[in-house]
Formats: sequence, structure tokens, C-alpha cells
Amino acid sequence: MRSNSTNSTRAKCTDLQMPFQYTLYATTYITIFIPGLLANTIALWVLWRFISKKNKAIIFMINLSVADLAHVLSLPLRIYYYINHHWPFQTPLCLLCFYLKYLNMYASICFLTCISLQRCFFLLKPFRARDWKRRYDVGISAAIWVTVGTACLPLPILRSTGLANNTEFCFADLRLQPISMASSIAMVTIAELGGFVLPVIIITYCTWKMRKSLQEIQAPPQNTKERKKALWMVLMCAVVFIVCFTPYHLNFPLFMMVKQDVFSNCSLIKSTLCFHIISLCLANLNCCLDPVVYYFMTSEFRDRFSEHGSVVFQSCVRCKDSVLEIHHRNEDLQAISLEFLDDSKTT
Repeated sequence: MRSNSTNSTRAKCTDLQMPFQYTLYATTYITIFIPGLLANTIALWVLWRFISKKNKAIIFMINLSVADLAHVLSLPLRIYYYINHHWPFQTPLCLLCFYLKYLNMYASICFLTCISLQRCFFLLKPFRARDWKRRYDVGISAAIWVTVGTACLPLPILRSTGLANNTEFCFADLRLQPISMASSIAMVTIAELGGFVLPVIIITYCTWKMRKSLQEIQAPPQNTKERKKALWMVLMCAVVFIVCFTPYHLNFPLFMMVKQDVFSNCSLIKSTLCFHIISLCLANLNCCLDPVVYYFMTSEFRDRFSEHGSVVFQSCVRCKDSVLEIHHRNEDLQAISLEFLDDSKTT
């Protein structure tokens, strides 16, 4: 019965090709590559080099920047493929780039959630925050990498069968290996609950709790200012999450239903596949939006960047003054030499 329904569905939907995806993917990756590379490289350099006080979610920000940078560095290969429609490289490299995309997505979700939760906890429980050790953040980050890295492994494995027959295809042209309905439901449940529902609940709760504390607690102006900064930071995490990851996870269950041939309506199938492409492009924007979280909303980042930037500027000014001073001295020496020659000729 299922094979007959599958055949009839495919017969109705004779054209499920999405030719616009090549142009859209290439344009998206070209647009975000340079800003994402520069923003995350500078952010990682400043966070690692100039911020010695590793509190206020700094460790999570560093890991978030590493996750974004790993995906950004794979974008030139994606750009090449979507422009040329040909993969001349080795098969493992294709699977690695495919893996990094989803690793970046779910690692970013976890670290954004940790940033929101820690800023909220430190602000509402300042005395307990004093006892918090930096190694706790390192341990949490390591656990996130292991968990997310393991959970994302099935994604490239399910696509690897498409490379066995033709090594010229990669990324969007790889077919999804047929899986059982039970496996599909388990995959959707884990991705939706762990990668979407739980982070949404945590970030929403942190935003509500911090906003409520600003309205109820009468604190000194300096503490109020710090609370507002933390609130804005959590709000930025929420904005990045909503813009980049919500569309994908709203569409993901429908996408898996399409792959399991649950739907028979051709327009619904085409709409789901089309929105899947758009949602993946939106998910890639997090590489450019994540630096906003710690660049514009973290006072330590701005202060240290301005501090060391001013030192460099002052050094340049001193170098310029030294060059000008040497130039003036050379002019004085030349003038003295000319006067000495004139005097010798006169005598």
C-alpha cells in the first residue's frame, strides 16, 4: 500500500527540482563569508588575547566564535560547488563541510542558551556567582561539543550513500538515505526538543526574569545599568535564535514527512522543500549575527578593544612625532651645514 501511494505521489509531483537553490545558496554564502570571517576572527582574537577575566559567559562566547569560524572557513568550498555544480574534491571533505554546518547550528544554539542562562544567573544571584569557577564553564563547553558532535554524526552518514554512486555531487544534491519511520520520528523529536523547544523555554524565561527584576528591584544606578546591559544581551541572543534557527525547526518536521512520503499534496511538498532551502540560508546568518552578542553588548569587550586600540593609536602617533622630529633635526643639520660652508667661503 505504501509503495503504491509513494509512486502515485511521485507521479503527481513530476517536477520537484528547485533550481533557484544554487543561486540562493551561492549568494548567501558569498554575502556572509567576508563579514563572518572578519567579525569572528577579530572577536576571537580580542576575547582570547585581551580579556583575562573569564567570567560573564566569556568562555561560552569564545566557543561560539570557534563554532562560527569553523563553518565560515568551509564556505569557499560551498560557494565553488553551487557556482560550478561540480565537486572535484575528495568525498570526506564534502561530508566534513556538510557536518560542520549542522555542528555550527546546534553548537551555536547551545552556547547562546548558556550565555543567556549564565548572565541571568550571575545578575540575579551575585553572591553565588562569586564562587563560580572558570573550569565549570570549560567543562560545560566540553560536554556541549561532545554531545552535539555525537548527535550530528548521523546527518552526514545519512547523506554518504549518495556519494557512493557519484562523487561529483555534494551538499543539496545528496539524496537522503531511506530510514524507518521510527528512526525519523526519533531524529525529529531529539532535534526539536533538544535543539529548539528547550532553548526557547530557557531564553524566554531568562528574558522574562531579568525584565521582571528591573521593574521590581530598586537598585543603585550603576547596578541598574549593568542589569540593562545583561537584559539587552539576552534579548540579542533571543533575536539571533528567532531569526536564524526558528524557521528551520518549524519546517524540519514537515521536511522529514516529505522525505517519508507522508504527504500527497504536491503544492504542500513543494512549499515545504522551498521553505527548507530558505530556512537553511537564514540559519547561516548566525555566523554574522553572533558577534553582535558579545561585540555590542559586552562592556568588557568594548572597553578592552578601545583600550588596546587607543594604545596602538598612541604608538602610531608617537612614531609619527618621532619621524617628524628626526625630519626637523635633519633640516636643522642641513641649515647648519650650509651656514658653515658659507662662512668658510667668506673667510
